[in-house]
Amino acid sequence: MVRLGGVSALIGGTFSAMPTAVESSFASRTHAMLESLKQSGQLKHLQTIEGPMDATVCVRGFGEVACFCSNNYLGLANHPEVVQAGIDGLRKYGAGTASVRFICGTFACHESLEATIAKFYGVDASYTFTSCWNANEAIFPTLCEPGDMLVSDELNHASIIDGIRLAVSIKKGLHRTVYKNGDMEMLDAKLAEARRNPEVTGTLWVVTDGVFSMEGSVANLPKIRDVCDRHGALLVVDDSHGTGVMGPTGRGTHEHWNMPASKVDYFTGTLGKALGGGAGGYIAGSRQAMDLLVQRGRPTLFSNALPCTVACSAQKAIEILMREPQRVSTLRNNVAAARAGIRSVGFEVLDSTTAICPIMVHDTAKAIAMSKRLLELGVFVIGFGFPVVPEGHARLRVQISAVHTAEHIQKLVDGLTQVRREFS
Repeated sequence: MVRLGGVSALIGGTFSAMPTAVESSFASRTHAMLESLKQSGQLKHLQTIEGPMDATVCVRGFGEVACFCSNNYLGLANHPEVVQAGIDGLRKYGAGTASVRFICGTFACHESLEATIAKFYGVDASYTFTSCWNANEAIFPTLCEPGDMLVSDELNHASIIDGIRLAVSIKKGLHRTVYKNGDMEMLDAKLAEARRNPEVTGTLWVVTDGVFSMEGSVANLPKIRDVCDRHGALLVVDDSHGTGVMGPTGRGTHEHWNMPASKVDYFTGTLGKALGGGAGGYIAGSRQAMDLLVQRGRPTLFSNALPCTVACSAQKAIEILMREPQRVSTLRNNVAAARAGIRSVGFEVLDSTTAICPIMVHDTAKAIAMSKRLLELGVFVIGFGFPVVPEGHARLRVQISAVHTAEHIQKLVDGLTQVRREFS
């Protein structure tokens, strides 16, 4: 067999590789990029965990460390009941679905989980995906049509941004625009402008995160709803970092604002954070919209269903949250203690009512170096820089869990004290 173009050939059992000019160019530029990141101190290194996710984790090469970079907000990722539900699901349903939903990939556990999600939010129905990224890739291309306008907060998660870009590229005549983070006057102006635009003949959609993951800031959903109502717009909220965290019972950002779930037209969210930390995502809202997603949502039409073991674990996690809402108040107390501790060290931490505590250090290389030093001190915190956040806005993102103890939080404070001394 000979592959044309001189890239490689298999002749008489002998393999020979002959890079083409194109391959050499790609290899050169990739090498240059990686070397540039390495030299500037911005090269990311994957840390391998050799055990379950919990308040402490075993990191290869560092041993047992206090984990302050996980989305395991309620401590359910390694909860015995959540783990057992997954094991039971594996035994009952097997390792894989081996099909997309509309062929033979819909199992009883999917129906049960989707009913539980709908009950949790107090909406008509929900539909699950293998990730919230998939959910955000499905909702806009499926539910939006040419003549509609999508209006998105500038700090929305990358999955929302890419889902909107995908929808606009697929459906010619679908419009999009962006408003400054939390700027209600600008949102109002954007919607008013859309109503005057003769090319915008359909539905207006306003899309926002409930909790902005890099800032830890919270969308003012009541004000956004008021603006939507003035212009007859639908509201979509991705509450991946708010579900299980915000509100007295962890229902999410709308509950934080004492706002009925009915005031949000569609929720998207993840099962991979507070709700067990496994994987998977969902859309929740009207039954009619879920039915349309079943018919036209490409991420589930052309990709296997959520693994049954994950569905079973996620359902148990939601049941525990509904049974034990005190986990949310424990989390809130831990967040208050951690924020006080961080400030006592002298670091700048962005104000927030969420479990996300961003410590601003501004320089990407410095954030990565500080993160590495903290890990050496037994504290696992990740430094975020460009392209995850804009240049000059690098930070250490500290995330708190309900299963952190006072001793864990003190270890965080001690580590930050040492790092501040060394990097000041």
